[in-house]
Amino acid sequence: MAFQQGLSGLNAASRNLDVIGHNIANANTVGMKTSRAEFAEVYASSINASGGANAGIGVSVASVSQMFTQGNITVTGNDLDVAINGSGFFELTMPDGSINYTRAGMFKLDRDGNIMTNNGGQLMGYPTDEEGMRTSFESQPLRLTTGGPIPARQTASISAEFNLDARAPVAATAVPPTPFGTYGTTITAFDQQGLEIPVAMVFEKTGNNQWNVYTGVNGADPAASVPFQINFLADGSLDAATVIPPLQLASPNDPAAVFNVELDLARATQFGTSFAVSDLTQDGYRPGQLTSLGISEQGVIMARYSNGQSIAAGQVALVNFRNVQGLSPVGGGNWAQTFTSGEPVRGAPGEGSMGALRSGALEDSNVDLTAELVSMMTAQRAYQANAQTIKTQDQVLSTLLNMR
Repeated sequence: MAFQQGLSGLNAASRNLDVIGHNIANANTVGMKTSRAEFAEVYASSINASGGANAGIGVSVASVSQMFTQGNITVTGNDLDVAINGSGFFELTMPDGSINYTRAGMFKLDRDGNIMTNNGGQLMGYPTDEEGMRTSFESQPLRLTTGGPIPARQTASISAEFNLDARAPVAATAVPPTPFGTYGTTITAFDQQGLEIPVAMVFEKTGNNQWNVYTGVNGADPAASVPFQINFLADGSLDAATVIPPLQLASPNDPAAVFNVELDLARATQFGTSFAVSDLTQDGYRPGQLTSLGISEQGVIMARYSNGQSIAAGQVALVNFRNVQGLSPVGGGNWAQTFTSGEPVRGAPGEGSMGALRSGALEDSNVDLTAELVSMMTAQRAYQANAQTIKTQDQVLSTLLNMR
């Protein structure tokens, strides 16, 4: 009788409607992947029956599969909103210690500086140095310093790029005499506490391709210092044999607390054009508070501080699977690893098959509302058709019972 076939069709159509309803309900859920009910026909097995003699006994839902196609990327402008453009999942450590994976990049900072999801998952990443170079391939929870200022850094080196005018006369023989300080520049260095130490350098020509360098720190007159000499080659570049002694600086709080600073003048030149300083840098800074964040396409998190420094705070880790269809959805936009999915393959954004990151944006759901509404109407008609087979079978049965 067709009751069993019709009943199985009703169950399958009802399950299909459940899946379609779930898709429509999550059309605006960030990182959501649409699901599809997949059906299979059912036959009664018989050892002695020929291949075409068995009548089907209905339908079953063989699987509910998720479609891991790329969703549209919507720009939000929020620094901690991150979208994956391509393959991969964010790795999360959940409050119970389990590992989940997600495409929903709506991250936030908690009071301890941890990068979290709305359901308490902690974003995993790789440690880096201050320049953003990865220092380990072992993922760990990403955390930013938000509670207090980053400590000051004492200046260890000063680098200067400048041009000294080759047309300048020798200072001692110039008529009228070249005023001291005609060629000079200043920069601010820092001690261990982030206190400023003014550093002045004055250049005086003493001979053909030869210059004296006078230095003054903490407001001292450079003219009172003992100069050192720099020499230039015929092509205007600095003579590599030139010995440049380190500068000796003292803390404003404690003049006895002196420290040496390397002075790099390798990019200095002497050409027949006006004196100009094109670059003057030092590697120290004062303390600073966290002001904003930025995440590059490669997943490097750059923390920007009130002292003007940008320091890398880690790199977002991405994970992929050989069989993403084998992942088990666990709710909250997360998936869990299963035996079918295989072991996770970890990497960094933009490396190998991993997608690139887009900061300040989110990946929309890949649900096609138009297609889902059409599928819903089709599933509804299938439900009605199966109900009609049960009604027809009931009429046939009633006719048989009423025969005399």
